[in-house]
Amino acid sequence: MNSWINLSALWRIVVVGLLAGAGLPAIFAFGLRALASGSDAAVAGTDEDRVIGGSRAGMALAGFCFAVVLAGIGYGIYFIVKAS
Repeated sequence: MNSWINLSALWRIVVVGLLAGAGLPAIFAFGLRALASGSDAAVAGTDEDRVIGGSRAGMALAGFCFAVVLAGIGYGIYFIVKAS
């Protein structure tokens, strides 16, 4: 190809962009979906009108997903601060 284009660096940029740009929001959305799983908010005639959480497994999975997203954000901030 052309000596002006570094394909190795371009490939790395694309992969990191996909992971950070689409991967973290997808993990966050999956965590929200896991948080809502197992909740019976649409049941009529119950005394409890508010739903505190879904199933325990869904809440644990959501917590893990949110921790992964927070770790990714923290690593990004660390990488930016370290570089300056």
